[in-house]
Amino acid sequence: QDWRWYQLVGAIFTMLFAVGYLFPTAGVLKSRSAWHKVHQELVDRHEKGQVDQKVIKNGDPKDSTAGVGVIELGLRLSKLSGEAGRRWRNLRMQNVDGDKVTLMQIANPIDADIPVDDAAPAADALPPIPLIPDGLVVYGFAEQPQPDVTVPIPTFYLGEFRVNAVTPTQVTITPTGTLEPAQQQAITNRQAASWSIYEMLPLDGHEMFMAVGSEPDNQNIFGRPDEELINRLLGKRVNPETLSDYLRDGSRATPDDPPMSRWVKIEFIKAHSEEVDSKDKRGALDGGFFDGSGRAVDSRLQSGNANGVVQFKPGAQIIVTEAASKEFFDQGIARLVDTYYVRPLNDYRYALRRIRLRITELAIRQEELKFEAKVLEDAVEATSAMKIVNEEIKRNLELDLDQTVVEKESIRKYTEQLTNQVAETRATLVRLYNSNQSLEKELDRVHRSIEFSVDAVTLAN
Repeated sequence: QDWRWYQLVGAIFTMLFAVGYLFPTAGVLKSRSAWHKVHQELVDRHEKGQVDQKVIKNGDPKDSTAGVGVIELGLRLSKLSGEAGRRWRNLRMQNVDGDKVTLMQIANPIDADIPVDDAAPAADALPPIPLIPDGLVVYGFAEQPQPDVTVPIPTFYLGEFRVNAVTPTQVTITPTGTLEPAQQQAITNRQAASWSIYEMLPLDGHEMFMAVGSEPDNQNIFGRPDEELINRLLGKRVNPETLSDYLRDGSRATPDDPPMSRWVKIEFIKAHSEEVDSKDKRGALDGGFFDGSGRAVDSRLQSGNANGVVQFKPGAQIIVTEAASKEFFDQGIARLVDTYYVRPLNDYRYALRRIRLRITELAIRQEELKFEAKVLEDAVEATSAMKIVNEEIKRNLELDLDQTVVEKESIRKYTEQLTNQVAETRATLVRLYNSNQSLEKELDRVHRSIEFSVDAVTLAN
């Protein structure tokens, strides 16, 4: 077959283009190899990111020291937020007028890093929102900065207050009762410069006194107690028995532990259901978190299950009070696993009121004791004056006694003298009487003799 000239020209150009395209093809292959390497690195990073994200969300089940995931931390934070209620921090004390305290909100260093949404409506376009609802009863705490913490931490309880006046940036509060001297001093001397306001008093708990990273086990159902933290917070403020309660919290019980602090771990051997949600629906501020039977009334604490019932399968383990476990044992649906000491929690709402009433009673008793002490002082002064008078009387009586002794001795001697004189006189009288008797007889004899002589003379004549 003969080639035409245009065929030859086409073949030549095709060969030239083929040789020319070898260089771009080599560059494309080199670029593809580099991008394939980048793609593989991104795929590996994506897979590692997914694994890390899963660990961050759910925790690492293979590493007990890694802590829990974000979901669990979020649930715990939500639980703490539900228990603590609303709170306002970083409030600067502006003025103290009698029992009225004015606080102003200051910038939060954490909020300063939050980006502003340009699409959001301007603050002036929104109606002003009060800083704290007017008339609300709140609880004040003095804040202080702590090491390794970005925000100040409440460290001192200042008392219970009521909101009397409020603006979007300021609030004026007054105490609902008489403040303690330490609280009054902290406010009037401006020692409490920064405040935290809580809608509810913080609830007592077990986990906050456990060491960071410690996990519950068979030895301690809450984890290992943080001895350094407990001693630092409570060591010099409570008696040794109370300190021991915090250090033993969650450990195995001893026979000497009181019944109210004995909790037991039980294991269900039969399926069981328990109603945990109350039919009543109300907030914690309207009477607490639970009703009289212990069922949750606050929606934030309710299980959310149908009819508020929780199901327990055989092999499930729970920890209940020793008194509550007897019902399960009597029904034969559970068995005993172990017994633990659980520190009874403090209800600060009632504890602080009881302490305030007790302090009031002690103040009244102190006034009574002062009055009694004044009466005793007056009695002591009167007794001292009486003692001086009595001592003078005693001295006079002692002088009288001495004089009486002298006079008695004189009287005794005079009596003896008179007795002797009487005896002598009596003896003299007896002697004279006897002499008179003898003289009388002699006179009678003489008389008779004369009479006889006269009679004889007469007869002779």
